Formats: sequence, C-alpha cells, structure tokens
Amino acid sequence: MLYVACWPEHMIELFHGYTYSGHPLACAAALATQDIYRDEKLFERAKTLEPVWADAIHSLKDLPNVLDIRTIGIVAAIDLASRPDGVGKRAYEAMDRAFGEFGLMMRVTGDTIALSPPLIISEEQIGEIVEKLTKVIKAVA
Repeated sequence: MLYVACWPEHMIELFHGYTYSGHPLACAAALATQDIYRDEKLFERAKTLEPVWADAIHSLKDLPNVLDIRTIGIVAAIDLASRPDGVGKRAYEAMDRAFGEFGLMMRVTGDTIALSPPLIISEEQIGEIVEKLTKVIKAVA
C-alpha cells in the first residue's frame, strides 16, 4: 500500500522541534539536571576529589610506554608511546582490553587515553580505575 500525505508538500509532517533548538522536553531535562548538580553539590564534590584523582592518575607515570600524564579537575589524559607499526594501535588495544577484560570504559585519541569519570565517582572507585588501568597499560607494553 502506498502512503500518501494528506497535507500540503511545504508542511512538516511532524513538527516536534529538535533537542538542540529549545525542545520543551530537552529543556526540562536540562533544568532537572542542573537542579541535581546544585542539590547534590556535585561540582563541589568533584573539586574535593581533584587532588585525589590527580595523585592517583599521576602514580601511573613510571609504567611502560607512559610518556605524559595531564589532569584537570577529574579529567585525565595519558599519552602512550606509539608502536612502530602504527600510531594509535597501543591505545586502541588498551581501550579494547580495558572494556573487555575489566569493564573499564575510556576513550582514546591516537595514543592518548582519555578518562572522564562521572561526578559521582568515589575515592574507592578512583583506586579501582587506577588498579585496572595499571594492569591494562602493562598488558599493552
């Protein structure tokens, strides 16, 4: 059966707006998220965890093939040495192993591991991330 629209061609068939253009549902979700950030003091909490995160991540500096580590807030980047057979292969394997073997989700760009944990992370979970990351980085040496 052929479906034929019963409105003029120039009319949008389902006018609903977009998430990036002030759709009421997206705006309501954004406002509710801001309320949670404020009420649960998530930014203040992250600020108190910043030195814990930095110390934990920088403890990886002497692992094989770690060239540089940068942190700001509770975000981190770990630069790994590229493999002779291709830029990005070491970090890609690290990402694959981290998720497949340890359930640790991270992003990579080239041979840089990027970590951006949720604002609700605990000190215990920071330790768990570093423990798993240590194993991963050693495995891709």
